[in-house]
Amino acid sequence: MGSMRIGFGYDSHRFDEARPLVLGGVLIPDHPGLLGHSDGDAIAHAVTDALLGAAALGDIGRHFPPSEPQWKDVDSMELLARVVELIGESGLRVCNVDVTVITEEPKIAPNVQAMVARLSEVLRTAPDAISVKGKTNEGMGWIGSGEGMAVHAVALLERSGD
Repeated sequence: MGSMRIGFGYDSHRFDEARPLVLGGVLIPDHPGLLGHSDGDAIAHAVTDALLGAAALGDIGRHFPPSEPQWKDVDSMELLARVVELIGESGLRVCNVDVTVITEEPKIAPNVQAMVARLSEVLRTAPDAISVKGKTNEGMGWIGSGEGMAVHAVALLERSGD
């Protein structure tokens, strides 16, 4: 295995009026949440898949199957923390993560600093190694019509000690 590894993650969810919206471990007030087996945190899910992909350890569904009741409504940042431990056991650590949230609403920018701080804590990396940004879908498709959101994440891992 090389000393640097790149992984890509993706997640998408429909909005659900009955749930709170949590993104990057941050509660976003006054907006419907995301439908999902866990808390629906699409940022945490995409970053989790990016890390697992970079480490060649499968995907989030393999490690935390939605068929398992123990993962129902779980805090997705707990899942992300478990994956950080798992990649550490593989001799890897997070270098940086780049996240793009695609949604018409809510606006992402007002919450970026809180998301970066929370992700930095869980990923055990400096805040300046994490980027979170929002983009709209220019009114096109299911995202553009306000049915839900999608998140893309890219993670760079390196061998511990490199």
